[in-house]
Amino acid sequence: MTTVITILGSTGSIGTQTLDVIANDRERYEVEALSAGGNTALLIEQAKLFRPKKVCLATKEAADEVRLHLPPGTEVLYGEQGLIETAAAGRSNMVVTAILGSRGLGATLAAIREGKAIGLANKETLVTAGHLVMSLAEQKGVQILPIDSEHSAIFQCLNGENRKSVKRITLTASGGSFRDRTRDELSGVTVEQALKHPNWSMGAKITIDSATMANKGLEVIEARWLYDIDYDDIGVVIHPESIIHSYVEFEDHSVMAQLGMPDMRVPIQYALTYPERRPTPTDRLDLTKVGSLHFREMDEKRFPMMRLAYTAGRIGGTATTVLNAANEIAVARFLNREIGFLDIERIVESTLEQHETIKLPDEQAIAEADAWARKQSSTA
Repeated sequence: MTTVITILGSTGSIGTQTLDVIANDRERYEVEALSAGGNTALLIEQAKLFRPKKVCLATKEAADEVRLHLPPGTEVLYGEQGLIETAAAGRSNMVVTAILGSRGLGATLAAIREGKAIGLANKETLVTAGHLVMSLAEQKGVQILPIDSEHSAIFQCLNGENRKSVKRITLTASGGSFRDRTRDELSGVTVEQALKHPNWSMGAKITIDSATMANKGLEVIEARWLYDIDYDDIGVVIHPESIIHSYVEFEDHSVMAQLGMPDMRVPIQYALTYPERRPTPTDRLDLTKVGSLHFREMDEKRFPMMRLAYTAGRIGGTATTVLNAANEIAVARFLNREIGFLDIERIVESTLEQHETIKLPDEQAIAEADAWARKQSSTA
């Protein structure tokens, strides 16, 4: 059976690795559509290789730039409405949402409304609007298949299990670029230092989020929605080797974990082929070569973004929207060298403290809270 796929964010880290998985098993897949931001050269290259029926760019200028270089018959769209149309239209039976940040919400909801399965790599979608996304997916009978390595691990551990017997889920965290530094040693760290992740090859924003532990905080909120589990039953431990991708404890105290090399192509392919498993273009895990695995307790004083994520999650409503939006702006400011590394958490906490939460927001209220947080954190 051919799986027809649309990839939102095809030129990013997850998008390119998804296409790598597809290229490894071309007879199984057909690419319906691709979307990208401003990396026009790579999108043109991808379009020539995979021949999608549609491509979508962030702006009209970028769309005009690629139009003459695409295979005949490829439709070119742009902007927010173009992204929504790309996600919802066509023959695709799965949409991989690999767009960075909260921009993926509208497109994800549009795809769900059309009954398309979601390969979820855009955690911000659930962080900002988990109640809307999961409710609509249930209503439409749509599968949400996690692509994050941690949530893919939990998903695999829960296969065939009675969810009522789950006592606790634990997400593992590499600890990021500065896992062996104290708080005092973080003062004055550079962008270049923060971008040197010890285990994973990821985009700039998620690498910074890994260093602050914001990424793991967002995954905690994502877990609450994916698995309908209380925050008190979601734990995080630092696991420097990134071999155990997460684990589940059951009421009989049995623990099930998913292990593998730190390569995103494994969880990507599992989402694309679920419930089937297929050979992947990745290295095998040899525990005799790894030798030993290490674990540390999560210290919320050392990583305040974890504390802020749990706080926002428990408050609920637009608090998680604000957490995400403020973090996006603060990370962008750090990458632009406008603020220091430790200013990221300061800005996020300050923005959260000033926000008046709406408990059950609709799409408009979410958009307004997002815009407010971005404005507030741009000058904090």
